[in-house]
Amino acid sequence: MTETYKPYQHYKQSNIAYLGQVPAHWETWKVTHGFDLIGSGTTPKSDNPIYYDGEIPWVTTSELRESVIYDTNIKVTDEAINSYSALKKYPKDSIAIAMYGATIGRLGQLGIEATFNQACCVFSYPKVFVARFFYYWLWMRRPILISLSNGGGQPNLSQDDLKKLWIPIPNNDEQQKIADFLDYKTAQIDALIAKKETLLFKLQEKRSALITQAVTKGINPNAPMKQSGVEWLRDVPAHWEVKRMRFGLTTNPSKNELDLKEDDLVSFIPMEAVGEYGGLVLEAEKEVSEIGSGYTYFKDGDVVVAKITPCFENGKGAIAKGLKNKTAFGTTELHVLRTSAGLNPDFLFQLTISYPFRKIGESEMYGAGGQKRVPETFIKDFKISFPPLAEQLQIVEYIKQKNDYFERQFKAVSDVIAKLTEYRSALITNAVTGKIDVRDFELNKTIS
Repeated sequence: MTETYKPYQHYKQSNIAYLGQVPAHWETWKVTHGFDLIGSGTTPKSDNPIYYDGEIPWVTTSELRESVIYDTNIKVTDEAINSYSALKKYPKDSIAIAMYGATIGRLGQLGIEATFNQACCVFSYPKVFVARFFYYWLWMRRPILISLSNGGGQPNLSQDDLKKLWIPIPNNDEQQKIADFLDYKTAQIDALIAKKETLLFKLQEKRSALITQAVTKGINPNAPMKQSGVEWLRDVPAHWEVKRMRFGLTTNPSKNELDLKEDDLVSFIPMEAVGEYGGLVLEAEKEVSEIGSGYTYFKDGDVVVAKITPCFENGKGAIAKGLKNKTAFGTTELHVLRTSAGLNPDFLFQLTISYPFRKIGESEMYGAGGQKRVPETFIKDFKISFPPLAEQLQIVEYIKQKNDYFERQFKAVSDVIAKLTEYRSALITNAVTGKIDVRDFELNKTIS
């Protein structure tokens, strides 16, 4: 990331406030004048089988993932094309942007001829734009486009507003050189980011293995062992006690034990406030009078475990500490575990984020699709070996020390990823707005 790029020799005012100056030879075009076709699509009625399972690709916003689209999950028939005038076929190389919903601003480029649903705005048959240059320009501008979108609670990019955009551009040859440069450089950067993300994954695997080893086998490699009688657990330290978790904790305590006034504040914990592998965000608070029956109650020292997919598999859970008035209410998608005598809450939390607990719990889930949940009975009946309380504390301290090391490693790698991502964004912005001149760039250079 040490490369520097020269600016153009001559600039002029773009007359576009956010851009400032652009290269003197660039011309500004209105998007609607730069394409022969700008449109969208539609969704054929799903209850009519003659419209689906055909051979014509049909793109939804879920398939806009900043990549080239070569296939789609759903295909429509010629009958659908003939029945819906809005269901047009768009040619290869068309650029699409999601206009609303959870995927707003996501981009894609066709590698095949395809149709679209109504949530996509599609740009085809460019007259003055090179499609790939226009793709990168949209990528650069989309955060602002989204921030300026209307629609109240749900942002909505207007097709008419997209058509009215003004974009300064060079000639097609120069646009192509800029696009080729960005394809080359972003591929390099993405490869580096992928390596760092792989390293993060391996660090997480190592941490998970360390936690699992510590809570199931202990930290004394010379401890005498015995058979646990549990297939997955195998041998355990001879002085540890094998039993179901129900004998060391209670689950989902009743809020009837609550001893607070109606105007007392308590912490409020939605699922997004529950960390993966620990931590609660304690920003939200509510008065007890505002809390209805549809929330999960817990207090300081309780361990919470997400029960719904994919939160459970992703390790969402925490030990509750620092709650307002030592009390919290949160999402109903949490199981609450409260230890009894002989079981340390911090040790229990480490158990709940260990690999076997999460993996076996995943196999016990019930329900369908995105609504699968871990039953309370799984937690109660989960067999594990418990060390004496003093040894539990030693294990917790050992894991904490190792976690400090892993957290430093996670932060170091994450910082590199953030810098690479920032560099990638700046490179795209500077190239498509003419802040750097890449016309003479050699495509065999590497990032140092």
